[in-house]
Amino acid sequence: MGSLLLVNGQIHTQDPACAGATAVAIRDGRFLAVGGDEVRAAAGPGARVIDLGGRRVLPGLTDAHFHYYDWALGRQRVSLTGVPSLADLQARVAAAVRAAAPGAWILGLNWNENEWSERRLPARDALDQVAPDHPVLLWRTGLHLALVNSEALRRAGIGPGHTDPPMGVIDKDAAGRPTGILRDLAINLVTARVPDRSDTEVARAFQDGFGILNRIGLTGIQDQRLMGAPEGAQAFRVWQALRAEGASTLRVWMNLPGERLEEAIALGLRTGMGDDCLRVGHCKYFADGAQGVHSAWMLEPYADEPTTGLPLTPMDAIEDALRKANAAGLAISVHAIGDRANRELSLVFQRVLEQGLPSQVPPLAPHRIEHMQLIHPEDLARVSRLGVASSVQPMSVTDDIPMMAPTIGPRTCFAHAWRSMLDAGVLLAFGSDCPVSDPNPFKGIHAAVTRRRANGSPREGWHPEQRITLEEAVWAYSMGPAKVTGRDRNQGSISPGKLADLVVPDQDILTIDPMAIQEVKPALTVFGGQVVFEAM
Repeated sequence: MGSLLLVNGQIHTQDPACAGATAVAIRDGRFLAVGGDEVRAAAGPGARVIDLGGRRVLPGLTDAHFHYYDWALGRQRVSLTGVPSLADLQARVAAAVRAAAPGAWILGLNWNENEWSERRLPARDALDQVAPDHPVLLWRTGLHLALVNSEALRRAGIGPGHTDPPMGVIDKDAAGRPTGILRDLAINLVTARVPDRSDTEVARAFQDGFGILNRIGLTGIQDQRLMGAPEGAQAFRVWQALRAEGASTLRVWMNLPGERLEEAIALGLRTGMGDDCLRVGHCKYFADGAQGVHSAWMLEPYADEPTTGLPLTPMDAIEDALRKANAAGLAISVHAIGDRANRELSLVFQRVLEQGLPSQVPPLAPHRIEHMQLIHPEDLARVSRLGVASSVQPMSVTDDIPMMAPTIGPRTCFAHAWRSMLDAGVLLAFGSDCPVSDPNPFKGIHAAVTRRRANGSPREGWHPEQRITLEEAVWAYSMGPAKVTGRDRNQGSISPGKLADLVVPDQDILTIDPMAIQEVKPALTVFGGQVVFEAM
């Protein structure tokens, strides 16, 4: 592996010992020296020299919440992101039907009825009109609700009188007939009928995504699982195969499905096992659903519907899992959106962690809560005191603005409370929840520091008191993900001895208008000392 020397830059090292650096030398995949002109000598003869022309350099950026399997395969499905109406959704499905083999499945994702003039959930007849003979399965944004047509219901054996599965809901009309709307684990009744993809096909889809993410400045992801979905084992096989081939240009933290905890313990797996490219991550659980579809678990009823949502996994089951996992050296992460879900979950962590239960092999990474979308100050204080980390997604606030006030009213003051989280001392890591939101980290940084949508609204930012600084946002995309995986001695800053991952934006995000950050693109991305994207 050759040497690389970057000179004439403004290195945002995030390391006080290397503040003000203008050059960095890289050898054997790690930062060799960080500083000024003296770094040139450290690089040695034969190093490739890149003159940065005064550009800013950031540590490699990591997405701390990424559904890579769903995103990679979803790129081959019908994209419904941003469709402005039900009619447009129907048109895209009709086009897919015309291109598909007879009877083949039509799969799509990321529609959002809150962006339509109708602002109401569609029903199966809308799909039957354009796809009478092809089974259709379309995930709503958030992946907690899906729309299917009559043929998909038929293949799944879902008809009148079909009972709801555990932790799932089959919406029915007044006559008891399924409407085509499936919530949470009810979706798996249909996905179980979709033909499996081979490991070779999945590996090709995975590999096709590496360059796309490197081009937007990502050098790492923390790969998440969906509840009850069968993809976890295949994803792990494929990640290992790509790692063995040396094909990956991402550092992957591979979360395990919580329902496989007993097997993981029996096999002796431990959070953090692996190497610098692939490691065993957290065991993933789900406390509740999503706010937009009223399945997030709330302390008080929704403002627009007389329900408080529901818990997906009973709290005593999560508590039992936490005790077992903690004793076996496995960290857990739990999806929690609603304020009751976050309160009950914080109390579970308190009951288990404050007991100081002995652990043969303490987890190498902190336990964490995914999303933490709606949480009260007293619960934040409890989470901080216990050392539980928070993995949040800045793009969620800009995506969610239209539905926040209508669904929870004045409780929005407790939503996406990143400033409060940092002030309370909660360890914070940023991600996208891709494919739910755009994985571009610069769009995420823009959302975190402005709390404004791409069009600039609202002008002062949505709950501007929760904005964070640009330096804090960069930290949450780099050092934050390193700390929540226990990898901060090797990642997260541009420091001698650490893995040589960095990104050079085409504009200095520390000095430009914050609204312009969403337009920033990398000019250079380096992974393990190798240039994986270059547009200088």
